[in-house]
Amino acid sequence: MKAKVKQSTEIPTPSKILTFAARFHQISRALITHIRGTITYKTPTYIVVEAGGIGYHVNISLSTYAKVEKLEEVKILTFLHIKEDAHTLYGFAEDEERVLFTHLISVSGIGPNTAQVMLSQMHADEIRAAIIGENEAALRKVKGIGQKTAKQIILDLKSKMMKSGGEFAPSLLPADNTIREEALSALLALQVNKIQAQKALNKVLGEQAGVKTVEELVRLALKQLS
Repeated sequence: MKAKVKQSTEIPTPSKILTFAARFHQISRALITHIRGTITYKTPTYIVVEAGGIGYHVNISLSTYAKVEKLEEVKILTFLHIKEDAHTLYGFAEDEERVLFTHLISVSGIGPNTAQVMLSQMHADEIRAAIIGENEAALRKVKGIGQKTAKQIILDLKSKMMKSGGEFAPSLLPADNTIREEALSALLALQVNKIQAQKALNKVLGEQAGVKTVEELVRLALKQLS
């Protein structure tokens, strides 16, 4: 004689449903931490990476694009953003950028697309410097970031940035952001590709913290590009 299986008639409470959903989202995001494969299509805003016969559409920032634009094979770090109607992959060349991305989207009013735009318009070190230095003006230059959102970013993330990245290059302090911006404008006026210009400026500022004038920064950046 077969034993009868007792079926539960308990109706899950809203809190249990929310808890399950939260755990599901966390597990789902952890399922894809990186993709290693061949880049089959490439644009400044997304790439398609083929791995195991599957083509993954991965949204990227300009910073990541600058690092993968000449690559055919890539290991791209990922973050899976889950909504009711879509699962979207965001990719990063470095974990530093991915960590900053997750911090940014934790701020009220900042979605993944806005965070991606921020990482395209500003280097990760610049964003950290602006937050730590409470430089609202630098953050508001990003499309979609107003005064209220800039204040919220600083309020929510300053302490986190101080703990995880309090030590940053002096050349990227808020007072020196203007030098980089003016140097970038000068390079663009010289018909230098924006992505190449940003790469050159980042390299110069990373290697030579003592650069204090626009003229010197432009000269050294052009030397990098030659």
